[in-house]
Amino acid sequence: MKTTTFEAIVENGHIRLPEDAHIPDNTKVYVVVPSDGVAGTVRLGSPRLAHPEQAAAFAKEIEEESEDARL
Repeated sequence: MKTTTFEAIVENGHIRLPEDAHIPDNTKVYVVVPSDGVAGTVRLGSPRLAHPEQAAAFAKEIEEESEDARL
């Protein structure tokens, strides 16, 4: 089964599709509503240390190279 996905908005109980969405009358469609009710939200977690007391082991030191440094 070929599918096409459109992002739509619900207004006054009706689904408003984008203007460029051309769907013939009597076409069977499926409406998927995200469980949190907000479409398109992505949450990326940040890595965490298993042992935060070891954070000092990851400290960075910055060393400046002299003007005539070679590769």
